Order: sequence, then C-alpha cells, then structure tokens
Amino acid sequence: MTLDNILHHLRANQDELTNEFMRLFHGRGGLYEGYKHLTIDSIDNILSVALYREEEKESELIEMLKEFIELSRHDTIVLQRRFLKGSPSEIIVGELPENLFVVENGMKIKLNLLSNRNSGYFPDMKNGREFVKNNSKDKSVLNLFSYTCAFSVSAVMGGASKVSNIDMSKGALSTGRLNHHLNDLEMKGVSFHPYNILKSFSRIKKKGPYDLIIIDPPTFQKGSFEATKDYRKLIMKLPQIASEDCLLLACLNSPDLDVDFIKNLIKELAPSFQYVNRLKNVPEFASEDESRSLKNLIFKRRKL
Repeated sequence: MTLDNILHHLRANQDELTNEFMRLFHGRGGLYEGYKHLTIDSIDNILSVALYREEEKESELIEMLKEFIELSRHDTIVLQRRFLKGSPSEIIVGELPENLFVVENGMKIKLNLLSNRNSGYFPDMKNGREFVKNNSKDKSVLNLFSYTCAFSVSAVMGGASKVSNIDMSKGALSTGRLNHHLNDLEMKGVSFHPYNILKSFSRIKKKGPYDLIIIDPPTFQKGSFEATKDYRKLIMKLPQIASEDCLLLACLNSPDLDVDFIKNLIKELAPSFQYVNRLKNVPEFASEDESRSLKNLIFKRRKL
C-alpha cells in the first residue's frame, strides 16, 4: 500500500463524517500491507494520527494529511509518536480547544490528545458501551477497571438505578466524574472508588448484589493486574456479588488470549453463568485475525 492509496481511502469515507468519532484508517488490524503501525481518526474537526513505529516517510505522510484536510471537515492535525519514550504528541496544523471531548452516539467523553499515552477514550469499545446502555434499565451496575467511566455514563444514560465505578487511579475517576457532568447526568446512585479490585473485594461485595457486571481489565498492568493469572481470581468471586439473573460483560483485548480463555474460566469457576454471545466489533476496527481482536463476551446467570 502507498500513501496515495491511503489518501484515496480517506477521501472515500469523508462524506460520511460528522462531529462523532470515526476511525478512518486502522492499520493495526493488519489489513493494509506496510502500514500496521498507523491509525488515523476523525474527531469532529480534528484528524488524530498515531504511529506505533518509526515511519521512514513521515514527512510525506504529513504532507498527504495536509492535502486531505484541504477538502475535508478538518482544520487540525495531531500526531502521536507512540514508538518514542513518553509517546509524545504534536500539533502539526491548527489548534486544540481547551475543553476537548469526543462524541459517540450522542455521548460526550473528555479527551486528552496531548497525553503521554491514552487519550481517555477507547473507541473500539463502542459496541460494548451500547450494550451496557441498552441493558442497564433499573439495574445495579458494577463497573470494574472503570478508568474514565465511559461504561458508567452509558449505564446512567440507559436508566441504571445504581453504578459503582472501581479503579485504582484517582485521576481517572476524577475524569469519570467530569464525564458524567459533561453529559448533564444525575449523579444520585453513582459512586467512584479508588480500590485495588483484587484487594478490596469485601468492600465491593457490600454494595452488591449487582445485576450487570462489567470486567474490562488491562491485559497487563504492573503491580495491579495480569490477565493470564488474575482474571480467574475475579471470575471465582462472581457468584458472591451477582444477582440471580445477573448479566456479565467480560472484556479482553489481548491478541495472545482467545475467546475460550474466558469461556473456560467461567465454565470452571462460575458455572451458573451461561455464555450468550460475543459482541460484534466496530466495523472500522476490522482485523485480519478476529480471534485475536477485542473480545466482548456476554454471559447470563441462570439457576443450576
């Protein structure tokens, strides 16, 4: 694939763009030869670009992007070089508003495009958030590894009666509160707890039982969570905190672990939860090997 091919690809999709987030080019999926290290996102009038390894033709890439925005809705380009220490970001063209947010299905999520790693928003989880919104009515929701609490915003918008957000990062939870205020949501029944999930289970249990549980951990976070050994510790405790007909959304974004990793853990350690289905991934995030892509698995508790 060439830069001219990428420009054609971008232009082919530009008429569909609105103020809502859209991934325009997903090289990470491995479908575009030679550009597995490149992603390009549309965020209203901003073109957000990430490089995951050094690009020999970086200057040519930037010129191509400048050519693209001459005829698109964009007036700003932000480039993040994630292959460098600290993942520095640079504004190539234009400027960023002070209070930047991304829009997804009408929901607003605070965004930091100049952060040293993550922006505060994970766009590939869009269908997971839609599932939560559609299945939260009058439910008590437990949001584990909540980060900036986008699942909580979805749950409250879907009519949840109570949401408990659990994450070790106080900073992420503070952003989570802002995300609720950004959407003018009623905060009654929404709580934020800076707990180490594996060490604070008794406190989490006190607020149960929960009707919808979301487990969306990092694949690996030093000193906090390692999917290959710690996911089973969470699954083992599920029956103690779940209501009789609890729904479970179990997420995993490790290319080294497949669907059966979670399904087998559930079958062994929490057999009252029956597998329902795997949510489809967002089409713009298509991968050459879907078994290694994001896995959002739905389970429902039933009487044995």
